[in-house]
Amino acid sequence: MKMVTAIIKPFKLDDVREALSEVGVQGMTVTEVKGFGHQQGHTELYRGAEYVVDFLPKVKIEAAVSEHDLDKVIDAITKSANTGKIGDGKIFVHALEQTIRIRTGDMGQDAL
Repeated sequence: MKMVTAIIKPFKLDDVREALSEVGVQGMTVTEVKGFGHQQGHTELYRGAEYVVDFLPKVKIEAAVSEHDLDKVIDAITKSANTGKIGDGKIFVHALEQTIRIRTGDMGQDAL
């Protein structure tokens, strides 16, 4: 099992959610986060004053998936979150040692 974490632009959330549903992801966690990467933030003009926005709003999506579905999930996120512009985001894949469904006690693949 793998934990897939994707950091994407907020307006792409619905597209990514739909793409993940189509490839069979049954559950995910979404968190609003702020951060920066290569773009290092940007400057904005407000009431005639210029100021620097260091941390940009992003959305973090986390989903536990089987290794069998991993390539389909990564492909779905990549295609649906891509705008071709800087700041599209990143995908991280972590090994997931154990999963337990609290309600039933199901473990491993059955808990997904």
